[in-house]
Amino acid sequence: MGGGKGRAIGRSLGGMALGVMLLGVLLLCGLPGGGSGAADAAPAARTYVGVASCAGSTCHGRMEGDGKVVRQDELMRWQEPSTPGGAHSRAFAVLNGARGQQIAATLGLGDAASAPACLGCHSTPAGARGARFLTQDGVGCEACHGAASGWIASHYAVGASHAANVAAGMTPLDRPQARASVCLDCHFGSARDGQFVTHRIMAAGHPRISFELDLFSSMQAHHDEDADYAQRKGRTDSLKLWAVGQAMAVERALTLYAGSKGTEGAFPEFYFFDCQSCHRRIYDQAERSKTWEANPGRPIPAGMPPFNDENMILLSAAARVAAPGLAGRFDADSRAFHAAIARDRPAAIAAAGKLAQSARALADGFAAGGMQGGMAFAIVREIAGSAISPRFTDYEGSVQAVMAVDTLLNSLVKSGRVTIGAAAGIRADINRAYAAVKEPNGYRPGDFRSALGSAARSIGALQ
Repeated sequence: MGGGKGRAIGRSLGGMALGVMLLGVLLLCGLPGGGSGAADAAPAARTYVGVASCAGSTCHGRMEGDGKVVRQDELMRWQEPSTPGGAHSRAFAVLNGARGQQIAATLGLGDAASAPACLGCHSTPAGARGARFLTQDGVGCEACHGAASGWIASHYAVGASHAANVAAGMTPLDRPQARASVCLDCHFGSARDGQFVTHRIMAAGHPRISFELDLFSSMQAHHDEDADYAQRKGRTDSLKLWAVGQAMAVERALTLYAGSKGTEGAFPEFYFFDCQSCHRRIYDQAERSKTWEANPGRPIPAGMPPFNDENMILLSAAARVAAPGLAGRFDADSRAFHAAIARDRPAAIAAAGKLAQSARALADGFAAGGMQGGMAFAIVREIAGSAISPRFTDYEGSVQAVMAVDTLLNSLVKSGRVTIGAAAGIRADINRAYAAVKEPNGYRPGDFRSALGSAARSIGALQ
């Protein structure tokens, strides 16, 4: 069974209700996301040839997926009009919708469909452009696979290899860190123009940012992972992809925060902080109504907006299982970073750099083979356990947690450690955890932790 189909079956067991909703928001609205830090260089000066260059019926433009080597109907799947799988092709079109135009008008950007602040992620961020390149194609093939002028004529030739294609400029998306870096550029933020959603942009109406590499990858998988694919690129390891994605997201956030993106005038850039910590109801009555919980992972004074640590929490859980030798260092650096924010920006920048190094070390270790399929059970237990679960005091971290638990269950199905039927049998427990974070304004930390614990116990019972 092809990898794309296998993942679709795994995800469809319960509909991934919230995950689908989030991806739809992120992609349909073109959420710019975690991008490269200031140290990242601009893409190499190759020419972007455009979607039409890939659309021949002998290439990727067939109506049926009956190709001998690849499906060859990838373009049709990319253009699917209603599912998350076609969201990249719709990214430009939403700029002409009412919401896109309202956001641009509020920010004084003029027409959203021509505003550089929008086009960096609502279209392919191309440098040199060939005659067939169209901005209105949205997020096209080369946004992920790289400018194709160096390899489009040779990548299908007899004797072509994936290594040769990569050497000619194709992005090696089979490598978890390379894939995470590409996705983060428009699903978290980048130092490049048009690839960072500021708090001002969100205040104008843009949805919030959220990122989970394996989930997003599964919904954009337009290929099948058959024997030929495995021979050329190897099998996708969902557990490794998830863990590397968490680590890379932490590193990206810290790198951007420590750079020029970290401030907005006299204020910090609130994009980096937890939304719901400030966006709560205000009460003025005789007795106080406490609207927050103390978080054991964040040693900050009461009333101070917390840095959004959703990926830090999940990375801590992964490290405790897959990299125990680094877990203590990462947790200590994480606490030190939160504490430094309460002092001053120079201290926070120094602590951010140290924590980013710890996250990178974990990403390197995971990518080098430090993940084993059976670890998914242990990571699920860790997420819902006494060390990690009390840190789910905020909406964004809780959303990330339920996506993680579902992703890890899917990885167990894909690896053959859990049957599709067994996973379907506990779907109601997973869906209850999703229901606990369905509505941000109705989020209750205690209720979520209870639902998460129930889901984790159900997964553990399958071992």
